[in-house]
Amino acid sequence: MRNRLAVGLAVVGLGLGVSHLALAADLQLERVMLSTGGVGYFEYEATVAGDASLTLDVPLDQVDDILKSLVVFDDKGGIGGVELPGRQPMDQLFRDLPFGPEALSSPVALLNALQGSDVIATGARILTGRLLNVEPEVQTLPNGGGTITRHRLTLLTTEGLQQLVLENAEAVKFADPALQAQVDKALRILAESHARDRRSLTITTNGTGSRKLRVAYVTEAPLWKTSYRLTMPAAADAESARLQGWAVIENMSGQDWKDVELTLVSGSPVTFRQALYTAYYIDRQEIPVEVVGRILPNVDTGASAYEVAAEGAALGDGAADRSRPDRARTLAAGALGDVPPPPPPVLAAPAPMPEAAYKDVESTIVAGGSGTVASTEALTQVVFRLEQPVSVSSGRSLSVPIVDRDVMASRLALYQPGVHAQHPLASVRLTNDGDTGLPPGILTLYERDERGFGYVGDARLSVLPAGDDRMISYALDQKIRLDRSESSDAVLQSGSIARGVFNYSRVQKQVFTYKIAAPPREDRSMVLELPKLSGYDLVQPTEGVEETDRYWRIPVALEAGKTRTVEIVAQRTVDSTIAIGGLSDSQLAYYAASEAVDAKTREAFEQLAKLKAVQVEADRKVGDLTGRMRDLNDEQRRLRDNLQAVPRDSDIYRRYLDKLDDQETAIETLQEEIAEGKEASAAARKAVEDFIAKL
Repeated sequence: MRNRLAVGLAVVGLGLGVSHLALAADLQLERVMLSTGGVGYFEYEATVAGDASLTLDVPLDQVDDILKSLVVFDDKGGIGGVELPGRQPMDQLFRDLPFGPEALSSPVALLNALQGSDVIATGARILTGRLLNVEPEVQTLPNGGGTITRHRLTLLTTEGLQQLVLENAEAVKFADPALQAQVDKALRILAESHARDRRSLTITTNGTGSRKLRVAYVTEAPLWKTSYRLTMPAAADAESARLQGWAVIENMSGQDWKDVELTLVSGSPVTFRQALYTAYYIDRQEIPVEVVGRILPNVDTGASAYEVAAEGAALGDGAADRSRPDRARTLAAGALGDVPPPPPPVLAAPAPMPEAAYKDVESTIVAGGSGTVASTEALTQVVFRLEQPVSVSSGRSLSVPIVDRDVMASRLALYQPGVHAQHPLASVRLTNDGDTGLPPGILTLYERDERGFGYVGDARLSVLPAGDDRMISYALDQKIRLDRSESSDAVLQSGSIARGVFNYSRVQKQVFTYKIAAPPREDRSMVLELPKLSGYDLVQPTEGVEETDRYWRIPVALEAGKTRTVEIVAQRTVDSTIAIGGLSDSQLAYYAASEAVDAKTREAFEQLAKLKAVQVEADRKVGDLTGRMRDLNDEQRRLRDNLQAVPRDSDIYRRYLDKLDDQETAIETLQEEIAEGKEASAAARKAVEDFIAKL
């Protein structure tokens, strides 16, 4: 039979009377599905006959999620709607009433708040009239018995003002039925508001005959966790171990779970929250009221047939009515009035949960302490469905087994330099050879020998898909010692010259050397974990290497009592450029002798080295001549100072003059040589530049 799904979420008044509806059997929680996405799926069932009304009591903080996800499955009927009080029913109620909430604190306060109303008071006599007021009256008891406060009710009747003592009246009621109904409604909603952290949803269903109705929603739930126990045989060469997985769940739903069908889902679904239980209003532009003598020109933006047609198409039939601000405000406010809401949307029926999650899929049945678990691999998640019902009170936790089977497991030593520089970690390579994946969780390791079981350490297990493996580390292996060293080198690989620029490639190598001392009496399997270097390729070793997104893993076999040296080489090619005019003599000599470049390029470097040598020699000669000129100038200054200090007719004066004359001759000669040297240096520099320009 075709399943008909009707969904109705009307927070506003439905305009439906429910007095003629028969109350169905209470909604019973039957199924719970908890997801590692931080949400839970809760499904209720009830048996109904004909038209019925069902009540679902939920925590206030779950209402937004329920309004977002509530679905109702009725194979033989339709859903009239879902009604619940607004988020702030008291504020909305007293906004429309002639009295405030303080008026409900006592009968006197209520009567005084409704002065002028028609009331009927019955007792020793019947009075009908308009309420004037209620005033306290203190009376003294006889024989020193103290005082008592009474309240005198004053009414304006057809016969004038009449009074009675309120405490002596049998009944006081309002003559106006509408006012009486308002007071009744205020008291009812006031009573409902006492449960501030809960809301009652009323679900109406229309149909014929006896049938089963299901109501379900998705809301926030505590994240369920996984913990594992792995028991390894004591033998070092063991290839399997016993794996137990337990799910730790908390019931924080606000209701007890009694014999519910529990399903646990491990995955990363996309989940959202939206404040659907909050009233929103649209800000409207306020324009001044037109009065006599004031002109308010209309704003003319032009006419367009296209705009009119587009507006009509967007609004559809009855667009003018649906666009009225008053109506939009009423619907947004969530008032429980008589304005009927738009018809509830009919959504495509999702696959019923949780039955469809297990259809046409292979399952692995896992024996557990409380029954069996069906483990199912879906497209984006792993589903664990407990075959036995579960009962847990609200606010309590529960741990249930979800995995119990043998798995492939082998011991190894894992060296991670970031954890310890000299010792590896005792680890286990765990392979998931089952049909479904394993969720992440903490793992406790035990070791079993002929004397029993013993604890050896804790580890962390990440998500383990079916057919994949993980290395889990649980302790430091101090029987193995490592010494690690690093070195680097760069070798020219190729190069060429273009437009005076040398374009070359170098191979940079990083070499990691490990000296590993094995235990004296035990052979070991070991894995060296090396963080991957950006841009580098692993070139040694090449066999048996595993690569992750962050590490290279190199397997190493160790023999008992022996030390083994392992060399790991990673390299990359780096392209660089340099202006050959700025190369030093040693660089020119290196490139001229390198076999990494072709013969023509080497010849160019050799010729450039010779030309630069001529330039350097010319610059050196100019430098030497300039130095000699500087020395002669210093000597001349000294001689001139001495000439001023000796008599002009002395022999020493004439001697200083002779030397000064000789120096002038030498300076003239040096000036000519310096000029020639600068010309030679410029010619040598030009020769280098011309040579480079022609390359």
